[in-house]
Parts: sequence; structure tokens; C-alpha cells
Amino acid sequence: MLQTINDLSKNILQNFQSLSLLLARFAVAYGFYEPAMMKWKDIDGIASWFGTMGIPFPTLNAYMAASTEVLGVVLLTLGLFTRLISVPLMVVMVVAIMTVHLAHGFSAGDNGFEIPLYYMLFLLIFASHGAGKFSVDYFLFEQK
Repeated sequence: MLQTINDLSKNILQNFQSLSLLLARFAVAYGFYEPAMMKWKDIDGIASWFGTMGIPFPTLNAYMAASTEVLGVVLLTLGLFTRLISVPLMVVMVVAIMTVHLAHGFSAGDNGFEIPLYYMLFLLIFASHGAGKFSVDYFLFEQK
């Protein structure tokens, strides 16, 4: 009986895998959009801020972070090179956690590392599972 219920629910819910990956990609891409645009609007200010936090080569790293985030928004939205872009975006989140959020604890309400951690977990899902059927990746590389 339990096996039947498990098999039935699995068969039904597997149909939503690609839709859930699509919606998760859109949500994460949207989450990166505003910080990316903020960085590009004041890249010199971001570089100065990075310098005050002890980030080496702050101007270079400001450009790299902003570029990675913008590229991530585009690629996650399209579902193109999803596995590939997920890795540098996870690195951006690790740096954000270590330099900004960790000192504030876990809670997002206190500017803690909760939200960047959730982004990292979603990005790990994208890196390990791919973008799903509703993606350019599927159309170009996985469609049979």
C-alpha cells in the first residue's frame, strides 16, 4: 500500500520537475538582478566598499562580481549554460556570506546569511540537476 502511494505520487509529481526548475531559475535570476544593477550603477563605490572590507584587488573584484551577476541573470533566465554559471554565482554568494552577512548571524531580517545560503542551495540544485526541459540547455544539448 505505501509503495503504491509512493509510486503514484512520484509519477504525478515528477511531471512538475522541469516547471519547478524553471520557476526556481526565474526566482534566483530575479534575486540577482537588483544587486547586479546596483553594482553597475556605482561600480567605483562598490570597489571602494570592497576595499574597506579587505577584498584584494577591489576594483577588479567589483567588476567580476557585477559581471558574474549580470551574466547569471541572463543565463539563468534563458536556462543556458545553467550548470556552468551556477558555480561562479555560488562563489559570489560565498564571498558575500564571508564578507558581509556572516557577522550578522543567520536571520535575513538582521542582514544575516540566510538568503545567500538559500541562493547557494538553489544554485547547487541547478549545478547538479541542470535547467530542466524548459530551457535553452535542454533544446541545445539534451533533447533527443
